[in-house]
Amino acid sequence: MKKYVGELIGREMSVGIVASRFNSLVVDRLVEGAVDTLIRHGVDEDNISVAYVPGAFEIPLVAQEMAASKKFDAVICLGAVIRGATSHFDYVAGPMASGLATISIHTGVPVLFGVLTVDTIEQALERAGTKSGNKGNDVAVGAVEMVNLLRSLRQ
Repeated sequence: MKKYVGELIGREMSVGIVASRFNSLVVDRLVEGAVDTLIRHGVDEDNISVAYVPGAFEIPLVAQEMAASKKFDAVICLGAVIRGATSHFDYVAGPMASGLATISIHTGVPVLFGVLTVDTIEQALERAGTKSGNKGNDVAVGAVEMVNLLRSLRQ
């Protein structure tokens, strides 16, 4: 039996990050966590690019551009969609998540979902470096693992 597992060392890897400027109090912490984790796992800082978009709804378009460019081995998407008193959350979160999944499938480039979809700002802050860890770190580890897994499958 052959077993494929992506190692967690980011050798010769280029990673694009798409980050929403909306809810920057949360998103900036996610970006910091992702970049720190990528570097700690061996990705050269010069091989990390961050593109800022106005809000979460715009993330899929830039993620598509990054993935299709073939300049990046993985694309990490970071944002925070916080449920409010209106239905805006439903119009943003679902289509954005569907768009990101489609990009991965169509380009063959891992697109990692690090967009928090939460009910309150407190929940978002918990997932951006306090009680629940930093989800930016989690998706960065996932990016390194997925790139290496795909590399081993494609050999």
